Amino acid sequence: MAGAFVVEGLHKSFGALHAVNDVSLDIEAGQVHSLIGPNGAGKTTLFNCITGFLRPDAGKVLLNGSDVTHLQSHKLVKSGIVRTFQITQVFGELSARENVELAARSREGLNFDLFRKASACREAREDAEEALEVVGLIEKAHLRPEELGHGDKRVLEVAIGLALNPEVLLLDEPTAGMSRTETERIAR
Repeated sequence: MAGAFVVEGLHKSFGALHAVNDVSLDIEAGQVHSLIGPNGAGKTTLFNCITGFLRPDAGKVLLNGSDVTHLQSHKLVKSGIVRTFQITQVFGELSARENVELAARSREGLNFDLFRKASACREAREDAEEALEVVGLIEKAHLRPEELGHGDKRVLEVAIGLALNPEVLLLDEPTAGMSRTETERIAR
């Protein structure tokens, strides 16, 4: 029986360069895995193929048995595949709490709904608070990203991913540039 998240024979080339060459993964729900390799090994390219930022030349991505290989990135997020990036991607003018709440609201399709239910907005707020609590940022939730240290910004991006309630959360170099203490915090 295949796992909840399966990658079958994924390939991506750029001319003669084979950036991703016959990669297969089979991951059960609730498992944590690490993809380790040197710079230039193709880890980010693999993530880009899985998350719809690049089209693979061959292979499949399956989520709970459904082929999601050719879905656009925003539709993959809705289906449950969420990622972070090597360079932190947050809204600098919003607080940490607002960044996470925006993600939770987008999950529910609430961002531009003028006639939204108050209960749905309350649920998004609660989900944002829970994600901030899980990553240990609740005490700094009122701060804007520019007021956070590098490690806290990386953790904020993880909270944003968690607020989307993903089935698969791909973290691209989540500990890059972090101290040992910050790295241990991410690992928890």
